Amino acid sequence: MSNALFLLGCPESPVQTAIALYLANGLKRGSIDVTVAGTKAAIALLKVSDPEGNYVRKTVDLDSCIENLAEKKVDFDLCFVFVRNDAGISYLSTLSSISDAKLFAIVFGSDADALASMIDFECEKIVYKTGHNPVPLKKRIDQVMAWDA
Repeated sequence: MSNALFLLGCPESPVQTAIALYLANGLKRGSIDVTVAGTKAAIALLKVSDPEGNYVRKTVDLDSCIENLAEKKVDFDLCFVFVRNDAGISYLSTLSSISDAKLFAIVFGSDADALASMIDFECEKIVYKTGHNPVPLKKRIDQVMAWDA
């Protein structure tokens, strides 16, 4: 079974949780096991939104996940980094250097275009300037991922 990692930063934008659950659902249907690494608030939002663990069963602390990846204790087939600010770019850059996963940057928020232009390494960019309405970003994901939406 393939596996995927989501890296979630501070959940100031409602789009992040909605898209994470949508993407986890699609990957689960494709028999891909999802692990979410995030801040305490990001993980809490996911657990409240998916209390029975239908979409996300495994969660880990963001910093310990990065440490385990850097020490090669774990790796993933796919990695989706949610990028809403400069910190997201830093995490994305870190993942590109410590993981062999196929890397996806999900870039959103009011500065999405500027943030996407800062990505100068190999990864699949999914970009839409939104913070509240997840539908346009969902459509971009559907264009990139190989599933029937």
